[in-house]
Amino acid sequence: MSDTPKHVTYEDAGVDTAEGGRAVDAIKQMVAATNRPEVIGGIGGFGGLFSAAALKDMEDPILISGTDGVGTKLVLAQLLDRHETVGQDLVAMCVNDILASGAEPLFFLDYVAIGHIEAGHMAKIVKGVADGCKLAGCALVGGEMAEHPGVMRPDDYDLAGFTVGVVDRPKMLDPANVRPGDVILGLPSSGVHSNGYSLVRKVIGVDGIVPGTPEAEAKRAELEAPRDELAGMSLADALLAPTRIYVKPVLEVLRGAAAGKVHAIAHITGGGITENLNRALAGDVDAVVDRQVDGSFGWDVPPVISYICREAGLTPNEACKTFNMGVGLCLTCAPEDEATVRTALEAAGERPFRVGACVEGSGKVVYADER
Repeated sequence: MSDTPKHVTYEDAGVDTAEGGRAVDAIKQMVAATNRPEVIGGIGGFGGLFSAAALKDMEDPILISGTDGVGTKLVLAQLLDRHETVGQDLVAMCVNDILASGAEPLFFLDYVAIGHIEAGHMAKIVKGVADGCKLAGCALVGGEMAEHPGVMRPDDYDLAGFTVGVVDRPKMLDPANVRPGDVILGLPSSGVHSNGYSLVRKVIGVDGIVPGTPEAEAKRAELEAPRDELAGMSLADALLAPTRIYVKPVLEVLRGAAAGKVHAIAHITGGGITENLNRALAGDVDAVVDRQVDGSFGWDVPPVISYICREAGLTPNEACKTFNMGVGLCLTCAPEDEATVRTALEAAGERPFRVGACVEGSGKVVYADER
């Protein structure tokens, strides 16, 4: 005979639909705060509604989509019980990607998979998503909270996001426009951003530690202690600093005084400078990055990145293939337009710096110290 009870509810199976409803109620105002005029209705329907009427004013509107996650940075968020900023990471990874084509992000959707839904916990996560959407100027039009009892620990969760943006084809950025002699300008990162955390976790020794255990509490105290090598910051603060969102200042530049002067943009994410800057090059052009013989650069590298690279014993090439090395976004322009683009970026609140220049080649990233 079976030992299975004759009456088993969804809640008995570990899914609390009532708490899920409370979680939705807790985030409604946050979601509404991201609305743009094109948003129709609110969350709760079977699909997010967004008017495309404004696209009729464009000569040839091109929709651009992007999707991504936060990755294993979430392990640190869970260990440290800090969940307010990882949602901004999620938005940043998506909207910065489509910005590389010159697109304005219009709307965003998120997906949260979690072992057990708690309304307060979920509100912290979604607040970060809403904050990121406001920084990017896009609307959070919907999402999904999926409870996975028996598959994930109750306090374990993962995030994924999806955005859609638009650019008028005549104004779309194209790596094919990059030419030998072009200048490469960089915009500073806020730290590690959301890539390389599998290596980070190894270096700081958090793999295998279960949140809420005595071992986790000891590690948490260690990570939250101020460090001289980080200018008084803790590893916790430095490693959970949210990914920068470059959308508003860069779109201001692309539409303003520097309109038509930026040839291409590269978002420096997983694979570091080496495997992202090449994605914004024409096939007959190489990017020569200004790296010195000792592996240093002509710009500031965040102390936390230098610390992780040093503790991991990375060579300069390994570091540049893993982390952003202080460069969150690269913009390429003709040398005669460099001053105009720099001035426009500074007027938009950015601090641009010279990353390198383009030469004849085959679409690769090379380093000045190796030429």
